[in-house]
Amino acid sequence: MFISFDQFSQVDIRIGTVVKAEVPEWSHWVMRLEVDFGEEIGKKTCFSGIMKFFKPEELVGRQFPFVINLKPKRIGPDKELSECMMIMAVPSEDEDTAPVLFSLSEKVENGTKVR
Repeated sequence: MFISFDQFSQVDIRIGTVVKAEVPEWSHWVMRLEVDFGEEIGKKTCFSGIMKFFKPEELVGRQFPFVINLKPKRIGPDKELSECMMIMAVPSEDEDTAPVLFSLSEKVENGTKVR
C-alpha cells in the first residue's frame, strides 16, 4: 500500500527526552515512558512494548524520535492514555528479536521536528 506525500507530511515526528520510564504493575510486555517534548508540546505518555529487551533506567535521559500526533490509545486495565509512539527499527516480527532504538549523533532541543 502506498501513501501520498501529502499523507506522510501529516505525520508529526519529534525528538523527545525520556524523563521517566517504568513497568506498570499489570504489564508483562510494555513500559510506560514519560517523554519531554519541550515547552511548546510539553510532556506526553508513551507505552512501548520493549521491556523484554530494555530496562527502564537504560532509557531515562536519552532522546528518541516519536510520532506525536496519533489519536491517543487506551492501554492496560486502567485504560491509561498512550499519547505518542516511539519509532524504532524492528529487524524481525518475532517476539525474540530485540528492536533497535534510534540514537542521535548529537543532542537536540526537545520537540525538534524530524523530516
